[in-house]
Amino acid sequence: MTDSGNPPKICVLGACNVDLTCYAERMPKWGETLRGNSFDLTYGGKGANQAVIAAKLGARVSMVSKLGADLFGQSILDNLKGFGIDVTHSTTTDKGRTGAAQIMVDDKGRNAIVVVTGASDLMSEADVLASKTQIEEADLLLVQWEMPLAISMQAMRIAQEAGTKVIFNPAPIGLDISDEIFSLCDTVCVNETEIMALTRMPVDTVPQIEQASLELLGRGAKSVIVTLGKKGAFYASREDSFFVEGEAANTVDSTGAGDCFIGSFAYFIAQGSTPKTCVSYANKIAALSVQKKGTQISYPSREELPFLPQ
Repeated sequence: MTDSGNPPKICVLGACNVDLTCYAERMPKWGETLRGNSFDLTYGGKGANQAVIAAKLGARVSMVSKLGADLFGQSILDNLKGFGIDVTHSTTTDKGRTGAAQIMVDDKGRNAIVVVTGASDLMSEADVLASKTQIEEADLLLVQWEMPLAISMQAMRIAQEAGTKVIFNPAPIGLDISDEIFSLCDTVCVNETEIMALTRMPVDTVPQIEQASLELLGRGAKSVIVTLGKKGAFYASREDSFFVEGEAANTVDSTGAGDCFIGSFAYFIAQGSTPKTCVSYANKIAALSVQKKGTQISYPSREELPFLPQ
């Protein structure tokens, strides 16, 4: 746990992408060309998104990533440094392009996303070993499934041996996952689609979500969070379980809301807050993020969160 008064140290192993977002009244049909309302080119990637909100809340964040040696890659690095994020171990390669996400958002704020991971797929074991000190000295390591799973597990093993907490966000969800990865996690954070894919169990009600969460706990996870969008979030551990109601929000764009929740939860749990407090704060912050367009640009700064203790 971080000493009182000191900002928590969070290391994020994950993807840094550019987001190309088209806003339209509705999603196009197959073969249809649809006139949109507006277009934005912003910064994203699940890892980078989670890193940015943690940094905006006050964490000392280091980003471990792989980008293309291209215009987008350098622009992303400059953006992360603007938030005070350490990018020493966010390296570039000329063997792949910087990752990109093509995002469609309709008038109800719903989104559909295609991600091309690009250079992120080239993250190597040597890259992880080069960042070993950052992982070991962190209070918490955040990983997702945008990197090769073997690479993420390597970092998680380093964290576990060092006593660094680990949060794993298995998104975008894949097909094959070893139970070992759950044993490396302090917290697995999933949405409804992801936990249903991992457990092959229904998750239409809170009791069903609890049963699916118990399944992941049985595979070795110490705790599980299921994010439910505007409905709220469910938390389960071997000692406790609870449901936190969602926050009312006028949704403009839900892109990146899950990342906002996870990065916020990571900050507060690394700071030493109780799980219920962490989930409650993360819910409130994610609800604020959906009321603006974009991902990182929609995330509130700490000054915009009067409900937090100063």
